[in-house]
Amino acid sequence: MSAIDVPEDRLREDRLFSALANPTRREVLRLLRVEGPQPVQRLADHFDMRRPSLSEHLKVLREAGLVSERRKGRERHYRLEAGPLSEVQHWLSPYERFWRGMGDLGDLRGLLERGPGDPGV
Repeated sequence: MSAIDVPEDRLREDRLFSALANPTRREVLRLLRVEGPQPVQRLADHFDMRRPSLSEHLKVLREAGLVSERRKGRERHYRLEAGPLSEVQHWLSPYERFWRGMGDLGDLRGLLERGPGDPGV
């Protein structure tokens, strides 16, 4: 497989993590999670940017599958989609076992550094 022959699931994963890398897009997701589906204008009220800029962020989120868009008359309403977030959780799960294990090692390291004569051992 050459460098340009990237599997589709890897491309989807890259789009997803790229979308989540931006703080504005994460805030859009938070707003949709907390407040439910929103029209673009209501979302735009939360940001100090012009609507076309927010629309670009929404496009990235939509292409990553993190939000869906529905037209109601002349307005576009956006809704959070849970599926891709479960993909993120699935991708992170092996690392969770790693960092939980590191916590146990950190406790052991502290005990070893204090030594047998130190209080609390």
